[in-house]
Amino acid sequence: MREIVLDTETTGFDPLTGHRIVEIGCVELFNHLPTGKVYHQYLNPERDMPEEAFKVHGLSAQFLSDKPVFAEIVADFMEFLGDSILVIHNAEFDMRFINAELNRLGFPPLPMSRSIDTVAMARKKFPGAQANLDALCRRFEIDNTHRSFHGALLDSELLAEVYLQLIGGRQPGFELGLSGTNSRGQSGAVVERKLRAPRPHAVNAEELEAHAAFVGKLKKPIWLREPDAEG
Repeated sequence: MREIVLDTETTGFDPLTGHRIVEIGCVELFNHLPTGKVYHQYLNPERDMPEEAFKVHGLSAQFLSDKPVFAEIVADFMEFLGDSILVIHNAEFDMRFINAELNRLGFPPLPMSRSIDTVAMARKKFPGAQANLDALCRRFEIDNTHRSFHGALLDSELLAEVYLQLIGGRQPGFELGLSGTNSRGQSGAVVERKLRAPRPHAVNAEELEAHAAFVGKLKKPIWLREPDAEG
């Protein structure tokens, strides 16, 4: 099963007031695990960069000025997405921005039914607890110390690890009763294996005698026939 973990960085909170996407990061998953294939693109938003947004992701208008606009990358971006499910932290936000960009170019919108919202998953799994990406990384002991700014690709890579934990680790859906720790000291399921003595396979004298009696009743067994002229 192919899924795409997706994140965007933007100039603000609302595309209807003129805010645009400035970075897209995607990580491909197959059977919930990263394949190593990613999509990453900085974008020229064709507008200024508000100071509040710059403090979040560190992308200046000057840095983005020579980057492609969304219209130049939309074909490659949509090809990478294909028809896969999109795993997004606060899916409504990113989907709204992506669909605003698609709408400007006359493309049909991506339906919300294609998205999995990991914020909603986290709130259901841990009611009352913080559900932001940093908090979930701490909960699942995922190293995010290199995250000084929000970055679309880095956040997608972290979210891929968080998503795997939210669905139950490397064996989603299996609740094994015994607990323990893995090689990294993290808790997980342990299966107790019981050793069994090897079964004897050698035939005894009684079995050999029964087999000989059975073969003796066969009429002209194929292994005793004379070969014909062509054989």
